[in-house]
Amino acid sequence: MPSNAVSITQDLIRCPSVTPVEGGALATLEKLLGDAGFAVSRVTFRDEDTPDVENLFATIGSGKPHFVFAGHTDVVPAGAASDWSQGPFDGNIKDGVLYGRGAVDMKGGVAAFAAAALDFVEEFSAGFGGTISFLITGDEEGPAVNGTVKLLEWAAGQGHTFDACIVGEPTNPEKLGDAIKVGRRGSLSGIVTVSGIQGHAAYPHLADNPIPGLTRLLAALDVLELDLGNERFQPSNLEIVNLDVGNSAFNVIPARAEARFNIRFNDEWSLESLKSKILETLQAVNLGDLELDVAFKRDASESFLTKDDKLIETLGSAVKAETGRSPELSTGGGTSDARFIKNYCPVVEFGLVGQTMHKVDECVSIEDLDRLATIYKRFLVSYFAKDSGAR
Repeated sequence: MPSNAVSITQDLIRCPSVTPVEGGALATLEKLLGDAGFAVSRVTFRDEDTPDVENLFATIGSGKPHFVFAGHTDVVPAGAASDWSQGPFDGNIKDGVLYGRGAVDMKGGVAAFAAAALDFVEEFSAGFGGTISFLITGDEEGPAVNGTVKLLEWAAGQGHTFDACIVGEPTNPEKLGDAIKVGRRGSLSGIVTVSGIQGHAAYPHLADNPIPGLTRLLAALDVLELDLGNERFQPSNLEIVNLDVGNSAFNVIPARAEARFNIRFNDEWSLESLKSKILETLQAVNLGDLELDVAFKRDASESFLTKDDKLIETLGSAVKAETGRSPELSTGGGTSDARFIKNYCPVVEFGLVGQTMHKVDECVSIEDLDRLATIYKRFLVSYFAKDSGAR
């Protein structure tokens, strides 16, 4: 018979919760946690030009410390089901491996923590001297506008203040226990547009081609060395991710040329200093002869580094006790909803092995699921024992 962590993961995978559709995943968690005594709230947020998104907040206990587990039940599209060896929303197990969209990113992580929390609450039914909460969104894989950022604001408005958080993203590159994310680089995206005058390719004197000007600008960005990194973070990098002139004809000079870029940056930069550096670099190349526009996307995020010893050491000890590995304290990779949570409490990330996330045949070993649940349970026991006497 599948363990609680495995069976909960199967139940969640069988909910086709492709962003922004709830798909039954939050309803599954609501019943599971509600039956165990958690106070559960389902909250929907909306904004202009974005889909409405359902979210879940569940809490049990009272007083300090207040620990919150954060995650998401939305998933990326599965693609063609025929490409999968097992149905992407079937939750099948084959040879000790559970298949399905979200198995590692991150329904497996949510399920493992749910199993751990339910076991912990049952064991300390007389009270554990603190509060445990779930902060679960359906918008992590989407615009991230109507999810965690607004759910945090809502929870604060309800009087909740958090002392620490684990985000259950798949943080381990090879084996469970490889790494705990203790920070993230920031992210800044922008669009560079050069305007010209459309015309016939045979009469260039009657037109103004924006493409050569844009390529000069992009060449300057491409060779820009932002920094060399430091003991906390890898070097910042700028990547040109798209070029578009909106022109499919061979005999037309286009009216405009546009490029998009993304920068992943470390703590040697702030958003404002980085924006200034990009503008200075482009203006130095422009020399006033190009009609240039630079627009930065609003979903930018600052870098951060968590330094909460209790949170990091308690989780690290739990990981080592279960896996025998001392996890690396990493700041690599992309962004996550931890970028919002850091403004409310110290936050780290630890979850499953991420090798198959977003891939066809996304999967997780059932052994890893059970071990992750055990790690989370060990963490809860130790975390609350230090302040409350839970044993």
